[in-house]
Amino acid sequence: MRLLRHPLVLAGLAILALLAIGEAVAPGFAGAGQLRSQFVIAAMLGVIAAGQNLVILAGREGIDLSVGAMLGLGALVAGNVMDGDNAMILAGLGAAVAVTGAFGLLNGLGITILRIPPLVMTLGMAGVIQGLLIILTSGRPSGRAAPALTRFIIDPLVAGIPGLVFVWAGLAVLLIWFLRRSRAGLNIYAIGTNQEAARLSGVPVTATRVLVFALSGAFSGITGFLILGYTQSVFIGVGNAYVLPSIIAVVIGGTPLSGGTGGYTGTIAGAILLTLLQSLLNAMAIEPFGRQIIFGLVLIGLMLIYGRQDRLRV
Repeated sequence: MRLLRHPLVLAGLAILALLAIGEAVAPGFAGAGQLRSQFVIAAMLGVIAAGQNLVILAGREGIDLSVGAMLGLGALVAGNVMDGDNAMILAGLGAAVAVTGAFGLLNGLGITILRIPPLVMTLGMAGVIQGLLIILTSGRPSGRAAPALTRFIIDPLVAGIPGLVFVWAGLAVLLIWFLRRSRAGLNIYAIGTNQEAARLSGVPVTATRVLVFALSGAFSGITGFLILGYTQSVFIGVGNAYVLPSIIAVVIGGTPLSGGTGGYTGTIAGAILLTLLQSLLNAMAIEPFGRQIIFGLVLIGLMLIYGRQDRLRV
């Protein structure tokens, strides 16, 4: 029974249930081709949720509400640097990560130095970036993906699996190692469990908290780069649909909003589960506003479950 209550096990069972329901509602839902497409979409959610995972693990009610806006900014920067040129793919990725990482760094400095609450700081930053996007684009699509990037993300690379899925797997391995084996990763768990105890133990609390927000910005930039390759163009608000799911994926995977426990393995399962859920809702012809309501209800339900634990750590 204890095993069945484990968040990762529950997420796995939910994934199997969604596949079974989807196959019953729309035959072919659990087919190989459909699953490959779902994994590509899950990979993009999984990458942006990686940064959100780090912020939430660090505790202090940390949630990054600016990830959607930074995703759009990363896509815009990458698209304009590449402008359809295969030779500029790496330059586009580097520029996107540098810019969004810098905005994430500003989030971290505002939260730690100016002591602005994370929700307020990141929400305000989202507004600033959205306004900047409108100024830079005048509300029109701007920038183009390189054809080679689009082929890498969409077309099969090895054993029928698109390259994006391998990129996600590589990032997952690196992030899991970072959290479990590196000093910086262990510091994140320490400040999420008890910030004052971590400070007294010599953990650089301020630097660690700034780091997680900078990394969240960088992961948002990577996601923007990947989504640009998937959609082949940039438009205002492209990242808005990823903000709430990035939080839900982390919580479904067993990382409580109080921080200090959990990890990225569960977030991977959460990203896959949400992607399948959204695909199932599409197959059932539920309108976008209905899907958003369901996502919100899922988050509220999870908060009711995790909110029954001990009070938030300080």
